Amino acid sequence: MMFINLFLLLWTAFVSASSLAYQQTPGALQQVTDFGYNPTNIGFYIYVPNALVSNPAIVVAVHYCTGSAQAYYDNSPYKTLAEQYGFIVIYPESPWSGACWDVSSKATLTHNGGGDSNAIVNMVSWTVSKYRADTSRVFVTGLSSGAMMTNVLSATYPDVFKAATLYAGVPAGCFVSDTNQQAAWNTSCAEGQVVHTPAVWADIVRDMYPGYSGPYPRIQIYHGGADTGLYPQNYYETCKQWSGVWGYDYSKPQSTQVDSPASGWTRTVFGPGVQGIFNPEVNHSISIFGDEDMKWFGFTGVSLW
Repeated sequence: MMFINLFLLLWTAFVSASSLAYQQTPGALQQVTDFGYNPTNIGFYIYVPNALVSNPAIVVAVHYCTGSAQAYYDNSPYKTLAEQYGFIVIYPESPWSGACWDVSSKATLTHNGGGDSNAIVNMVSWTVSKYRADTSRVFVTGLSSGAMMTNVLSATYPDVFKAATLYAGVPAGCFVSDTNQQAAWNTSCAEGQVVHTPAVWADIVRDMYPGYSGPYPRIQIYHGGADTGLYPQNYYETCKQWSGVWGYDYSKPQSTQVDSPASGWTRTVFGPGVQGIFNPEVNHSISIFGDEDMKWFGFTGVSLW
């Protein structure tokens, strides 16, 4: 009996300490310090809206190089949209020099490989458990290096993410390091010199989660034709990659819409699961179309889920 009582006291103390590690404050960006396996020591920040709905959706918003969770929280529309639609936003924070993401090592490019991608998915798992979130409505978006990570997450965890929007990124696996370096820069990829067929790009995606035979996320790709940070060829290669994954004929898009979603942009629909949106005049300082993201994720318009 004494042993049982001691066990209960220790367990109560453990639960109390765990709850003190995170006290929910709706309407504020908060850090979560203990969410499970965090192999690369990524920062986990979360925004729970005042208007949180039951069984909420989750949007993972991944920052750019030199950025931070706070910067992306301040300079992207997702906290405002979260209040409007009642979803939770996860803002991961890169631990690497320059605050870029590791999209180059074997660990991050492998399902459950123990890299940045693995840590971010563990943030999602913690959030689902904590808030009884809807696992059928988990989405990811990112800008620049964050778009690269968005592509990697879509390839390595297609069973977690249902849709993604990419702003000025590169294809999944394009930044791979021949020396398995974490957070490596790949000039050939950045300058648009890595060119493959849709079939080759699709195989690169499938190799990140061997044996997986389920559906992949719906992908929406934004890029500017005047981008000298991540050259515009990466737009075409990313469209090829996901068209290949989805089984669409990249050479024969289903439709093309001029001035959509705004003047100067052209939307190319390769199929229901893949869209490319391109503006020849836009550089790497690309704007985020938050309302379009909400449509793509199914919060507005006809439900996609």
